[in-house]
Amino acid sequence: MHVIDKETCIGCGACEGVCPVSTISATDDGKYEVGDACVDCGACAAGCPVSAISAQ
Repeated sequence: MHVIDKETCIGCGACEGVCPVSTISATDDGKYEVGDACVDCGACAAGCPVSAISAQ
């Protein structure tokens, strides 16, 4: 599963747009999180402009 580092995330939403299973969503603080439906494809990590996403 991939995770988004909340301190590095700039809230741009690039990851949400490339997720093939639509499991990334915005949180109340304007940052993003990866949901349980993550298929571990890595598309979100590749699409993040600040490298805030990593495999866990």
